[in-house]
Amino acid sequence: MDEELKCPVCGSLFKEPILLPCSHNVCSACARNIIVQTPDGETPPHSRASGNSDYDYLDMDKMSMYSETDSGYGSYTPCLKSPNGLRVFPPTLANRHCSITCPLCHRSVSLDERGLRGFPRNRLLEAIVARYQQNRAASNAVKCQLCDRNPVDATVMCEQCDVFYCTPCQQRCHPSRGPLAKHRLVPPTQPPPSASQQQQQQPTATARKPTTCAEHEAENYNMYCMNCKLPLCQHCLEDGKHSKHDVKPITIMWKMHKGQLSQALNGVSDKAKDAKEFLVQLKNMLQQIQEGGVEFEACLVAQCDSLIEALTRQRAKLLTKVNKERDYKLKVVRDQITHCTMKLRQTTGMMEYCLEVIKENDPSGFLLISDALIKRVQGSQEQWVKGALQPKVGPEYDLTLNTDPLLQTILQLDFTQAKDVQEAPTLIKQMHANGGQKEAESTGAQTPTAPPAPLLQLEKCCTRNNSATLAWRITAVPPVQVDAYVLELDDGNGGQYREVYVGKETVCTVDGLHFNSSYNARVKAYNSVGVGPYSKTVILKTSDVAWFSFDPLSAHRDIVLSNENQTVSCSSYDDRVVLGTAAFSKGVHYWELSVDRYDNHPDPAFGVARINTVKDMMLGKDDKAWAMYVDNNRSWFMHNNSHTNRAEGGISKGSTVGILLDLNKRSLTFFINKEQHGPVAFENLEGVFMPAVSLNRNVQVTLLTGLEVPKNIKQ
Repeated sequence: MDEELKCPVCGSLFKEPILLPCSHNVCSACARNIIVQTPDGETPPHSRASGNSDYDYLDMDKMSMYSETDSGYGSYTPCLKSPNGLRVFPPTLANRHCSITCPLCHRSVSLDERGLRGFPRNRLLEAIVARYQQNRAASNAVKCQLCDRNPVDATVMCEQCDVFYCTPCQQRCHPSRGPLAKHRLVPPTQPPPSASQQQQQQPTATARKPTTCAEHEAENYNMYCMNCKLPLCQHCLEDGKHSKHDVKPITIMWKMHKGQLSQALNGVSDKAKDAKEFLVQLKNMLQQIQEGGVEFEACLVAQCDSLIEALTRQRAKLLTKVNKERDYKLKVVRDQITHCTMKLRQTTGMMEYCLEVIKENDPSGFLLISDALIKRVQGSQEQWVKGALQPKVGPEYDLTLNTDPLLQTILQLDFTQAKDVQEAPTLIKQMHANGGQKEAESTGAQTPTAPPAPLLQLEKCCTRNNSATLAWRITAVPPVQVDAYVLELDDGNGGQYREVYVGKETVCTVDGLHFNSSYNARVKAYNSVGVGPYSKTVILKTSDVAWFSFDPLSAHRDIVLSNENQTVSCSSYDDRVVLGTAAFSKGVHYWELSVDRYDNHPDPAFGVARINTVKDMMLGKDDKAWAMYVDNNRSWFMHNNSHTNRAEGGISKGSTVGILLDLNKRSLTFFINKEQHGPVAFENLEGVFMPAVSLNRNVQVTLLTGLEVPKNIKQ
């Protein structure tokens, strides 16, 4: 209640409060400080102080005070500021053309010639403030009842003795031992008044002077105007201002309004009780959230630990396979070494013996053994057949571990929000609304329904390079007829969804997505009844870098591919073009080509091209390719047969050429043995591009992909 008894202007307890037309109160002194002056002649025709019976808040809004910004009259610089931030204006010298604005609801009303005396004084609020101050002072003035002189404030009260003690008197007269040990000491409170005190106080309460009329100070209020919502005296009725108004005795209206206020308080009390219970519920929820968080965290750690343990076990199995492969290769090579060493020793011994035989000068002795020796040498030579001096195994391991799908699954590992409990009331309502369907099911007839939302199988959803594979299923019981599914993806930037697949299959792979992008995917089903809701959205992250090879389908027929389409050469002396399997339309991408063979100083070209570029001439001679061609000394940028940006520095066998495609800036940058050439911007470098190379039979290059963009690039 303390806040209800404070003035909104000064922040202190009300002193001589007056009642504004909006039912808010301010101190009389504070009201004089917030009066503002209006332009001459602009005083509204109706005001609260005039006593007009047709006064209402709509008219009061129309009569609102002109502000400093819209009137252009005067300067209202505040002289001080109230504790709660309200503007307080200096008092005016006259009440004519003045207005007062409520500091709480900001409604304004003009003052008449009576000024603030035209507003009634709130005697009831004044009496409540006085009682509140008396009770607060009395509660702070509980004195010790055993002090002989100058009693001090009591610190405890004995409930059994009903005596107030200060600390010294309590230790001296009421020790906490012996028979007094069982007495209960509580904080001191103001004792209720005795019967004699109540009799003395009663005349004081009733002796308060009744409220008199503001216009007729000698008359008491005895009637109440229902139209003006004001108490009236007898002279007010005789004035004729309320002759046509509904006037009733003030005692009847007093009792009726008290009853209405009590009923309203009952409703507010119920709401306050509900609010207390709600606060208790929230506090309990705090503890539950904390306990649940600890438990959920432990569960999450246990689940992740189980995944790590499973990965550790799988790693051990894979290492076992690697060790077996290694042991097998070592055994084969060692056996081959032993066999070859033995044969080499036999051959070497026979050769030494033959050399000694050749040194003999006796023809007859030589001819006796020469035939047999020649056959033996020829037989030894036949032992070294083709392949005998080739290793049976290679140093490379034939095992390939693809971790991309597992890595994508780990990156997509996230929580699924369970809404079954929250949606239960909605489902129950739908069941009640569809009572006929339930009866049909009980009789064995099922009403056709639209398919439910499909369930995306996250364990089967993955991305590889710039392709995404999604799988889903329907979990309706009993099964629902599905005519087709519709798979939708956004544009990788959180934009609008678009259909990428429509059909009956529950697995779909989408190719040609942007690299280093996150796509949102969803799926829905439909049948003859209608279209079902969408599934939950799954986020698919494509590879940060591009992995690709040369495309044999789009290459010129003279192009020769090997090493799983990573190495390219040419069978013609003319330049031929080959494209890569990746397609770029946005972002920044980098790849390299190592020069495996470089004879007679040819001019290979490296860059990007559209799918329909010419394949039987050097890359960059048409308008569909952007490239850099280079010899053993210099390099040139070329597009549409236009040569630009010549630079020193060529290539040789073992050189590396790097290509940086920046579609954000529409530029190409090349690196010859880590030395930067460019960047060069092309205005028409937009659309879809494939990596491209042109070369002849004097050059062989190998493609290196999956590389990070070089740092510290010169712009």
